[in-house]
Amino acid sequence: MPNLTAWSPRVLSLLRIITALLFMEHGLMKLIHFPAAQPGAPDPLPPFMLAAALIEVVGGALVAAGLFARAVAFICSGEMAVAYFMAHAPKSFWPAINQGDAAILFCFVFLYLACAGGGSWSVDRALRKAE
Repeated sequence: MPNLTAWSPRVLSLLRIITALLFMEHGLMKLIHFPAAQPGAPDPLPPFMLAAALIEVVGGALVAAGLFARAVAFICSGEMAVAYFMAHAPKSFWPAINQGDAAILFCFVFLYLACAGGGSWSVDRALRKAE
């Protein structure tokens, strides 16, 4: 539809922002138990989970802002791939059973963002225009 094509860069930005904010929420649940504690997460977090939580919070904030969006989205995608295979896949082959649906979606949305960039509403885009 030609009328919707013009909206593509803006909708890409919306996808980036909403995905990143949801991603940050997972990290905040691990780090500061906001809006609630992450179910099943040990307290205190072991170093590996602490690193994951920091990637989720800091990476989510950077992707939401669209700053270094491609590189950070690639790191977030990788973190979700590792999370899926370490925490979810051993429970069952089926994502609906192993509760890995969100990890898979985050992985592939971030992979798409790493390729597509931040869209029209991003700090990266504003910095490119300022040059």
